[in-house]
Amino acid sequence: MTPLQTDIERRLAESEPDIEVLLAEVVGGRCLRVFIDHPQGVTLAMCERVTMLLSDLRERYSLEVSSPGSERPLTKPAHFRRFVGRRARVRTRHPRPMLQDADHRAAGARAVRSFTGELVGASEEEVTLAAEGGVIAIPYSEIRRSNLIEE
Repeated sequence: MTPLQTDIERRLAESEPDIEVLLAEVVGGRCLRVFIDHPQGVTLAMCERVTMLLSDLRERYSLEVSSPGSERPLTKPAHFRRFVGRRARVRTRHPRPMLQDADHRAAGARAVRSFTGELVGASEEEVTLAAEGGVIAIPYSEIRRSNLIEE
């Protein structure tokens, strides 16, 4: 998680404790995109309140606040645990062997940065995905971006 997202989470927790920040990312160096969630769903009024609470950031960025949509970002272990059994795409910072099985790796399995499959587990350290070609465990520190895939 970025320091900017940590700051936004802290600020919203004070005045909007039921709103969860799923992802805060700077896109193209000028746009700050913030995805929020709420137990009863995200409303336009909620997005407006968050925009007002972050108004000082509008001096540096154009600000977009929205609901996560069907392909919601997964950024924390709790997000992955909540959606075990669903399909997700996980993109890693560095290429990883597609298969966990050492025999297959020795046989020349290719290394990739994107894995799509069913979330089968999520601990505090890593997420486990049943992807094409096998099951793979990916440490959270290696995840660049991840999201649910619409079924």
